[in-house]
Amino acid sequence: MPTPELVNSNLQQLVAAAADLCRKPLRHAVLLVGEAESSDDCCLRLEARHPDGERWLDGDLELEIYRSGGDLNLTLAWCQGPDRPLLWQGSHPVWMEAESGLRCERPADGAPLEALARRLRALLIPVD
Repeated sequence: MPTPELVNSNLQQLVAAAADLCRKPLRHAVLLVGEAESSDDCCLRLEARHPDGERWLDGDLELEIYRSGGDLNLTLAWCQGPDRPLLWQGSHPVWMEAESGLRCERPADGAPLEALARRLRALLIPVD
């Protein structure tokens, strides 16, 4: 997992590049939300733009990266629309209702988020 210095620079660039790839044609800026609690826990905001540069608020995501035990976990949630499901990605993807936490079906536009979560986990888990 990244060091605190990495959280403020390279991690944001890595997440933006992965989001640009997985959510084409959108482009992304990545901002640290609050202070990173540790090198294993941070929250990022992915701000989406259309290819022409116009902001698309409905496409913004919040990414939480954290460790639970020895595993790296991610959650991805839309910033707009609190009724939209969120994605938990550990060893496999799980979609959950935002309010209740109950499992639900993947939304129609959820495949790119699953691809992004898988890619980020693969990039962030150190190779032994």
